[in-house]
Amino acid sequence: MPDQYATTTTSATRTITVAAGIYAPGHLGELTRYLPFDLIDAALEHTRTQQQRLRRLPSRVGVYFVLALTLFPHLGYARVWDTLVAGLHGLPVPRPSQSALSHLRRRLGAGPFKTLFETLAVPLAQPATPGTRYRHWRTVAFDACHSIKAPDSERNLTWLRKIHYQQGVEGYPRLQITTLCETGTRSLLGATLTRAPSGEPDQARPLLGLLTPQMLVLADQAYQGNTFLGELATTGAQLLIRLHPRRRPRVETLLPDGSYLTHLDGLKLRVIEARITATTQDGQQARGVYRLATTLLDHRTDPAPQLLALYHERWEIESAFYSLRHTLLHRRVLRSQDPVGLEQEVWALLALYQALRMAMVEAVESRPGTHADRAGFTTALNTARCQVITAQQVLPDDDDPGRGGSIVQAVLDNLLPARRARISARKVKCPQLRYGYADPERPLATHQVQKVELEILAPAPGAVVGPKQSAAQPLAPGIRPGGSKERTMRLLGSGPDRGWSPIEVARALGYPHYRSLATQMGVWVQEGFLQRIARGRYTLAPRWASSGLTAQPVP
Repeated sequence: MPDQYATTTTSATRTITVAAGIYAPGHLGELTRYLPFDLIDAALEHTRTQQQRLRRLPSRVGVYFVLALTLFPHLGYARVWDTLVAGLHGLPVPRPSQSALSHLRRRLGAGPFKTLFETLAVPLAQPATPGTRYRHWRTVAFDACHSIKAPDSERNLTWLRKIHYQQGVEGYPRLQITTLCETGTRSLLGATLTRAPSGEPDQARPLLGLLTPQMLVLADQAYQGNTFLGELATTGAQLLIRLHPRRRPRVETLLPDGSYLTHLDGLKLRVIEARITATTQDGQQARGVYRLATTLLDHRTDPAPQLLALYHERWEIESAFYSLRHTLLHRRVLRSQDPVGLEQEVWALLALYQALRMAMVEAVESRPGTHADRAGFTTALNTARCQVITAQQVLPDDDDPGRGGSIVQAVLDNLLPARRARISARKVKCPQLRYGYADPERPLATHQVQKVELEILAPAPGAVVGPKQSAAQPLAPGIRPGGSKERTMRLLGSGPDRGWSPIEVARALGYPHYRSLATQMGVWVQEGFLQRIARGRYTLAPRWASSGLTAQPVP
């Protein structure tokens, strides 16, 4: 309706411009510039949650009220409403009850807020913004946040579940959020919500459609599965993913910089292994071995030390999660007592977070050469809260459209120092074990890193082998080339009259743990690849004993 877009100016000691009539409480201070009236109305129309008749609490006002709930998580419904109308002196604004505000939330549901987030969740950095690209690729990262806690109510427990530990059950059920993040600006490109802990690759699959050939994906070893790597590669994006130390890919071609080429389920990758030693100012040293897999196969354009330094950018998504759960939520439990309210609250939280990031990126890009991670999230958040209370700069200044708002100016006035290399202990805040375990390789307190040394661990010359399978000898169906099943069958085929135990197979093939192999060999017996001749003793199944599969040497 046309009256939804009118503005009202009230004059006492200052001038405030807001929406007209009963729409006046519908604002978010300066953040309304990034969540404008037209966008809110379009989201309501798209999800069919627009009011059927004009009420004292229109749907647009309800959207801004829910967003304000996430901006002020420490306040109740009435106090949050008071912050929205605190600056509207002289305007006839309603004073709804808490039950009316609760009914307004139920009337809206989660749909408009999910639509808002999906509209705002776009790459924010320009090509020239420092710290957002590697060569011509935009760096992005996958990860999951498991620490968003929901109230322990009966309705929430019908949808969520608690985590069971050895000593008991956790006090609060948890929501799991998986996001795709632009590492330079820490803005979100997409998110999925999961009600129960599950595999992180399964949660990330709905986000694969957001990847483009202009992106380079960074991820930790939770996403190292061959199937997921293949799905990532089909999007056209480049990959740089950490592999588990127990994974030992076949060395096919050794490159001059110490990395080597391999295949994982038909996907050609380059593997880089390195020992990283960080020396702090007080002389302490922390060491770790990293094994990275990438689709950047040319060692001349992408040297191994350069990719090892690039992988450190994956930690920017952890900083994004810290801003969400600690700075914005202040480690508080969500307020909603039912599943629909939880979804609504989380999508509103993500939309508000993205709006704050938009203001921060606007600030750093207004000063050329400023690194994106120098923008302070706490500064932007506190300034946005003040602008909501005073109802200032709800609409852009028509006289000076290029002038940034108070959030932009506050971020520029309080830029963080350039990023310093630091190291600290990684430990679980609430360990499951009775006695805590301190990693001897890491200091207990945070220290500034003085020097970082990289040692590329090139494979031994004897480990270099040729391609996994020749065209003349195709593998049998159900056997993955280079997998543990193929290697085990070749080993057992080399001595068909001998019974092998799982521990003997693990030692011969270089597997550090044999218990999981013992379980897997039992599965292969049921599949007909192996046969059990005695307790804990296996041989190759008769139909495979004379096959060409065992004619090749075991790598």
